Amino acid sequence: MQRAVQGTLRGQRVRDLLHGVWLGHPLHPAMVQVTVGSWMSAAVLDLLPGQRRAATALIAVGTASAVPSAVAGLNDWAALARDQRRVGLVHAASNSVALVLYGGSLAARLSGRHGLGRTLGFLGLSAASAGAYIGGHLAYKQGAQVNVSVSDLHLISEGWHAVAEIDSLPQRELITRKVDEVSVILYRHGDDVTVMLERCPHQSGPLGEGEVREIDGHACVVCPWHGSTFRLNGGEVVHGPSSNDQQILPTRVVNGKVEARLP
Repeated sequence: MQRAVQGTLRGQRVRDLLHGVWLGHPLHPAMVQVTVGSWMSAAVLDLLPGQRRAATALIAVGTASAVPSAVAGLNDWAALARDQRRVGLVHAASNSVALVLYGGSLAARLSGRHGLGRTLGFLGLSAASAGAYIGGHLAYKQGAQVNVSVSDLHLISEGWHAVAEIDSLPQRELITRKVDEVSVILYRHGDDVTVMLERCPHQSGPLGEGEVREIDGHACVVCPWHGSTFRLNGGEVVHGPSSNDQQILPTRVVNGKVEARLP
């Protein structure tokens, strides 16, 4: 199934769009708010008298928005680790059940069978709630599509840290060093030196083993695991599956030594 998703969503621009690279935030959870918000609001209206038309309209909005939300979710899912993909399938299956139930609810309401429509709607909300619970587990317990590298910042002490002698750094090559116990990469371009967290924010891939490429006039590092690409002069994400920028540490050169500190 992973191969099928990757084969269907082939273009890098399409994948980046669905990952939320342009947004700087995963797109799938943001899109889901429209779907879940519409369905939950419809459930409230179903409990009130005289709100059939409004509830039907919200069911329609939620059901229609579920499809692009699912496509974005599948795009993220295909770039996850194996154990995360297993949980992600359960998440997707639960939401698929919800979508079928809400599709039936909408059809029933449009044909005038509002009692059946309400019943199917409440069942659909139950399935969607289960899917949301599993999605929360996937994100917060298993770290899917969250910035897994930013926690390294909490392991760096305050103040300036000597990282390397500037004369020992080759031009335009990646060098791995440590700030306290946190691994960072150094990249020298002329007299400018970038110090970036080494763990990729997507799945902790070793950016120090990545390839340096020039994209749109900027030197970028490409993660060797899944291809997430970041600008070395600012940390901005250029290509997914990461939708988060990579953290750059402020630097200075004192007595020929490159020093870095917390941002």
